[in-house]
Amino acid sequence: MAYKSDIEIAQEAKMLPITRIAEQLGIEEEDMECYGRYKAKLTNGLWKKIRDRQDGKLILVTAINPTPAGEGKTTTTVGLGQAFGRLGKKAIIALREPSLGPCMGVKGGAAGGGYAQVVPMEDINLHFTGDLHAITTAHNLLSAMIDNHLQQGNELGIDPRTITWKRVVDLNDRALRNVIIGLGGKSQGVPRETGYMITVASEIMAILCLAKDLMDLKERIARILIGYTYEGKPVYCADLKAQGAMAALLKDAVNPNLVQTLENTPAIIHGGPFANIAHGCNSLRATRYALKLADYVVTEAGFGADLGAEKFLDIKCRIGGLKPDAIVLVATIRALKYNGGVKKEDTSKPNMEALKAGFVNLEAHVKNLQQFEVPVVVTLNSFVTDTEEEVAYVEETVRGMGCEFALSKVWEKGGEGGVELAEAVLNTLENKESKYHTLYPDDMSLEEKIKTIATKIYGAAGVTFEAGTKTTLKKLTEMGYGNLPVCIAKTQYSLSDNPKKLGRPVGFKISIRQVNLSAGAGFVVALAGDIMTMPGLPKVPAAEAIDVDADGNITGLF
Repeated sequence: MAYKSDIEIAQEAKMLPITRIAEQLGIEEEDMECYGRYKAKLTNGLWKKIRDRQDGKLILVTAINPTPAGEGKTTTTVGLGQAFGRLGKKAIIALREPSLGPCMGVKGGAAGGGYAQVVPMEDINLHFTGDLHAITTAHNLLSAMIDNHLQQGNELGIDPRTITWKRVVDLNDRALRNVIIGLGGKSQGVPRETGYMITVASEIMAILCLAKDLMDLKERIARILIGYTYEGKPVYCADLKAQGAMAALLKDAVNPNLVQTLENTPAIIHGGPFANIAHGCNSLRATRYALKLADYVVTEAGFGADLGAEKFLDIKCRIGGLKPDAIVLVATIRALKYNGGVKKEDTSKPNMEALKAGFVNLEAHVKNLQQFEVPVVVTLNSFVTDTEEEVAYVEETVRGMGCEFALSKVWEKGGEGGVELAEAVLNTLENKESKYHTLYPDDMSLEEKIKTIATKIYGAAGVTFEAGTKTTLKKLTEMGYGNLPVCIAKTQYSLSDNPKKLGRPVGFKISIRQVNLSAGAGFVVALAGDIMTMPGLPKVPAAEAIDVDADGNITGLF
């Protein structure tokens, strides 16, 4: 059987005008700004009308550690939302915006797959409503103002060697990781070492995703730490008087984007931080809008539950006052066998021994999530190569861990293929109470917070703090930031900080090589292992397959 590509399916979709999608939610035209026929921004005026409504149920979708065999977390999220619609439930999907980095780099598009996609798929995956470009520009404006300040006499006495604020671009470009700027003579600036990050790793992205409104966004931007003076005093964005112009560049980007799925289910897509190098969740603002507009909100967190879900539960929910009602954990038989030591090309072959060996990865994530006391539903993203024996083993084992279980066939059947999962989630919501709490309290020391995440979530035997990191943690505490949550940046491919350690590694230590303060976002970032904030392109970038014809039709985007 010949399957259609995701983009072919998306281009055949019968989309409704975005005004019709808004009508489903009771949104009037005056409360939205349309970007063409199929995209719109939801205004702050809408929030003022709905903010006193009762919240709907919040369902988080996460997954096991990603593998080349695939898991389908976003596809499952979209399909579950569509399934709620088929069951007559008022639901909204809340997703992150894709970055051009992976779209052009490793995997192509990121708007779901098969018959569980958000559309218009090409727009969402490329420039969408310009949010990421606005974030890039705002970030780089601050960079330019820092260097201009140095050039114009450095009244603040900034020590260029301590400047932590880099530049960003929304592409994978390893050549920009470390650069020297200001060369060419006195009029060209002050020479210094710096570098680039990918836009989704920017603190501006994190701030946009955690800000309550435009004024909160501006206040958070003002608190950004950019470096220190020669006397060791902190220098903030407010000292450069940049926050007003930066917020002006972001005045539209701060508003959530409304689109739809292939089955015309409403979807709010906003913000796009990576979970391996940032906090990995869509905007708090988008989630809050969704909770007021629908009875069921299905959102996702990036990469595996050790990264995205932990940060959703410990950072986003803490800052935003959210309480998740249920968690869906996505896995595939193929990915579990890959974790059990089978090569990617052999994961479609029956292999109970490898499945049982790799199941420890799923088991670890279930136990991790249960620490937060939120009910967990495990779903297998179904493939035709899965055997009844393999599925039965997973179902029996996860039910024995106190979880609901369901098969998901949303890639092939859309919402119809997610009804079993939707019913399992509804059953969980009706019969199991969420007693959500964070993993650690605010008043725990920064060092202990890092150790708590490393040992209780990653399963590490301990933490190694490389030279200078403990001193930085002590200094941040003395500066008044000891109560902030911690965002650990590490590889997504393993529970450890070594991407080659699959399954459930034991006896390892997490190595913290650098600590940074994101004062505006409201958390401390700890970089573990060799994680990079600027990815590189693979040997064969996805961009090689992307093309456009004379009529503007895009092909090859996944």
